[in-house]
Amino acid sequence: MITGNKEKVSPAAGQNCAMAANPRAGKPALPEDLIDVPHLVTAYYTVTPDPDDVAQQVVFGTSGHRGSSLDGAFNEAHILATTQAIVEYRAGQGTTGPLFIGRDTHGLSEPAWVSALEVLAANDVVAMIDSADRYTPTPAVSHAILTYNRGRTSDLADGIVVTPSHNPPRDGGFKYNPPNGGPADTDATGAIAKRANEILRGGLREVKRVPLARALQSAQRHDYMDAYVSDLPNVVDIHAIRAETIRIGADPLGGASVDYWGAIAERHSLELTVVNPLVDATWRFMTLDTDGKIRMDCSSPNAMASLIAKIGNYQIATGNDADSDRHGIVTPDGGLMNPNHYLAVAIDYLYTHRPDWPASVAVGKTAVSSSIIDRVVAGLGRKLIEVPVGFKWFVDGLIGGTIGFGGEESAGASFLRRDGSVWTTDKDGIIMALLASEILAITGKTPSQRYEELADEYGAPVYARVDAPANREQKARLAKLSAEQVSATELAGEPITAKLTTAPGNGAPLGGLKVTTADGWFAARPSGTEDVYKIYAESFKGPQHLAEVQEAAREVVNTVIS
Repeated sequence: MITGNKEKVSPAAGQNCAMAANPRAGKPALPEDLIDVPHLVTAYYTVTPDPDDVAQQVVFGTSGHRGSSLDGAFNEAHILATTQAIVEYRAGQGTTGPLFIGRDTHGLSEPAWVSALEVLAANDVVAMIDSADRYTPTPAVSHAILTYNRGRTSDLADGIVVTPSHNPPRDGGFKYNPPNGGPADTDATGAIAKRANEILRGGLREVKRVPLARALQSAQRHDYMDAYVSDLPNVVDIHAIRAETIRIGADPLGGASVDYWGAIAERHSLELTVVNPLVDATWRFMTLDTDGKIRMDCSSPNAMASLIAKIGNYQIATGNDADSDRHGIVTPDGGLMNPNHYLAVAIDYLYTHRPDWPASVAVGKTAVSSSIIDRVVAGLGRKLIEVPVGFKWFVDGLIGGTIGFGGEESAGASFLRRDGSVWTTDKDGIIMALLASEILAITGKTPSQRYEELADEYGAPVYARVDAPANREQKARLAKLSAEQVSATELAGEPITAKLTTAPGNGAPLGGLKVTTADGWFAARPSGTEDVYKIYAESFKGPQHLAEVQEAAREVVNTVIS
């Protein structure tokens, strides 16, 4: 909560600054922390959302529609309306192939998956469901879409993943992946959300639906896990990991990758242990995140505390969030790596160990990712493409093979196959986790050891994110800012080198402001859910200079939005 003019530091992962943690952060969940799953599911079916209440409408963020049934924000009506809207949207786009649909382990995911199947079948859309009724990671759905569409120009497939990602157990989530396999862009999600809300206001009269038994009869089965796991040697050097007998601990954090990690170990004969191989919609085996909530954030030291405590058993330990599109990397020498640091290491390694990638292949990063990536990419002599927040901006480059790696500071990334062709166009926490073992197998160094070498060469940045108060009008002004409105010429004692309101990599609006100097930068973006704006900041001159950058950022932003 924001009180007065105090800022809260985000519980988001990988930050180099401290926040006031909940006293029980990093400690095991207790009975009073757990949700009542039957109550949650009952609310999904019995609570009717108010379509005139903004908080109860269908809203697609960067990762789909999310919310809790207990708040009237993720209920059967939402999913029926949204699925019908997707059916109409894909028809309007000429998408006539099957729809690959997967779900994660959240308590609301199966009910929403069932609702979606009933609508898809009634609209004569062939749903591709898992052949063994397994949970399905986001990257496995993206992989399936791309594999099906390879070489096709018509009757293309698309997909839905039912997941709120790393959100707490009370939440549900629902996201659409078009035929390019990646997250839907804002044109698509905006159209789908608008139509879904129209359907809601119309009392669902336009929803076509059949009973589940009939829906399952018309669905087709697809072995997502076999297709994905058997293909892994084409994107990661599995042979090297096996040859060096790297001891791996993989923690699915109770998510959709739980069966996949066991299959990867068995199929590829790896020295891999599935840590916490449990699925429980309450997530009672989790340690609490920084704010005292259960959250499957694989880049949070508190959420990952149980795995970090076991690192002595493994050479590389990894975690994934509930839909496995994010990764957390733990090493004996470095503990849980800052996501920005691992992105830099992954880029440095891939662009020097993928001989079949063309020399022209660029690196993709978001505007709020660390500038050590910029320095590493420059050192490699590669092109850097800096885009706004959101993995969707990397999709076209990954499909076309013009971007070899796309990554976000929130611990989400994907990269090309070893031959330079597309693997997935959504974030893939499984291959990012396996890559850490490949790096150790090939170089003899852990990713954290390699990061220290890069920091010695390029400088060691200090990075943090904080929130500052802003009302709805101020947030709107920040989102539509032009660079000319910023009159400042220096930031924390250094001349300003750039004032950006559009991304240098593709010219797309940042939805905020980024200001850079030789040794620091900040980016400010309005929050979509709270009366705050987010300040991302970084300094290569240490914590004191970072604090000065943050203070200067507040002054610059408040001057132009007040």
